[in-house]
Amino acid sequence: MACGPEGPGRTLEYYFTYDPRSLDPAFSTDVPTGEVDALLFDNLTQFDVDGRLVPGLARSWEVDPSGSRYTFHLRTNARFHDGRPVRASDVEASYLRALSPRSLGGRPWPLYPIKGARAFNKGEASGVPGLVVADDSTVVVTLEEPLNIFPKLVAMPATGIVPTPTGEEFDQSPIGSGPWRFVEWSHDDYVVLAKNPDYWGSVPLADSMRIRIIPEPLTQAAEYERGGLTVVEIPFGETRRWEERHGAELKRRPTIRDLYIAINTTRGPLSDVRVRQALNLAIDVPTLLQTVMAGRGLQAHGVIPPGITGYDSARAPFPYDPDSARRLLAAAGHASGLSLRLWRSQRPEYARIAQTVQQSLAAVGVQVEIVQRDASSARSAVRKGEADLFLTDWYADYPDPENFTYPLFYSKNAGTGGNYAFLNDPAIDSLTVRLRTTVDEAEKARLAQETDARIFALAPWIFLWHPVDLWALNPRIEGWDIPAIFNGQRWQQAHVAR
Repeated sequence: MACGPEGPGRTLEYYFTYDPRSLDPAFSTDVPTGEVDALLFDNLTQFDVDGRLVPGLARSWEVDPSGSRYTFHLRTNARFHDGRPVRASDVEASYLRALSPRSLGGRPWPLYPIKGARAFNKGEASGVPGLVVADDSTVVVTLEEPLNIFPKLVAMPATGIVPTPTGEEFDQSPIGSGPWRFVEWSHDDYVVLAKNPDYWGSVPLADSMRIRIIPEPLTQAAEYERGGLTVVEIPFGETRRWEERHGAELKRRPTIRDLYIAINTTRGPLSDVRVRQALNLAIDVPTLLQTVMAGRGLQAHGVIPPGITGYDSARAPFPYDPDSARRLLAAAGHASGLSLRLWRSQRPEYARIAQTVQQSLAAVGVQVEIVQRDASSARSAVRKGEADLFLTDWYADYPDPENFTYPLFYSKNAGTGGNYAFLNDPAIDSLTVRLRTTVDEAEKARLAQETDARIFALAPWIFLWHPVDLWALNPRIEGWDIPAIFNGQRWQQAHVAR
């Protein structure tokens, strides 16, 4: 563990692979910005390291029976880093600021469910009627329609609460109310934070934190091994070496992420569910996981990953069964085979996955041409419906089954909305709407599992795996774990144990 500016072991050393875009939550559109904003700012709600929704600036909240009106009750002991108290009017001002048409380039969509928010964002209204300050510690939010994920949306970085007014160059020298205070930002080099001793919640155990900008994985690894970083993420290709040399320092966590091949269900033979099921049966996913990903993944048997409501651990994945795949293809009228094009981006790990899938499908008579493009070009073609197959992934914006069913399979989201399979199934649409609107948590869990089961049966993807994160943690550090969601680790408990 490196010695920090305030004494041996008092500074936590972290890193980003590129410079944050901004330190202003209203412009939090990338992971580094979102991570550092989670340290500097509070939200009404927040995620803990396991992805659970917990109180933030709102000590409690309730929803009315319709599911459309939320009342948030704020803490009375929360203060910004300059000493100003956090009031309900700051929540209103922060949301209006994030929704302002002048805040071009931000990410206001988590606030769009609020009544009048879209019109205000488009410059078509002067206010947001769904946002009401009842008193200094109470905010009432009325939505356009029932939406049970709204408390999770206001835990996202873009909805962080800022003081009013913010002052000039706020994005370069921010003032929040979070567990860490801003100290210094040297662009493309480092960000320095100090603990907030007056924090309303758990005060960080370390004195300060330095986040360095280190783009290259080899440099990251070298810095960790010399003691210059508290933690480091292990690339898939380096897994075996780190297991051999640093096995006791490694931490693993299944991600709330899907790695999959979207099947365009509207293109020719792919509209037949038997063909889509055959593609799944032709892939030896467990062997692919071991040989290409060093075992860092859990085979998928649905779209909802482990740790998310609705995940069904008892459901079996598609087995590797090339004989059954050939029979299904023959039954669908393709005994002599068929030809498809598999699109992928230039991510290095995708090359071997695509090649192995190509070989496996050839063995059952499906000839696959791999089309490699840069990420934006590949995604553009896929969104237009020009691709048969698309190798990609999906990482949840917030930990909820809705974030895996609504954007990825709701019919109105076909193409640009994230439904790259172009699936149009009335039963899934109906289940998804009910999943989003029920206020009964038990019913939500049941609906999530039923939706996931139907999606799996329709095989709109070649289901591959949920990747497993692998990090090394300095042996002298305690109180840190891999977060389930990227803004869930606020570094309050991390400290030098010996």
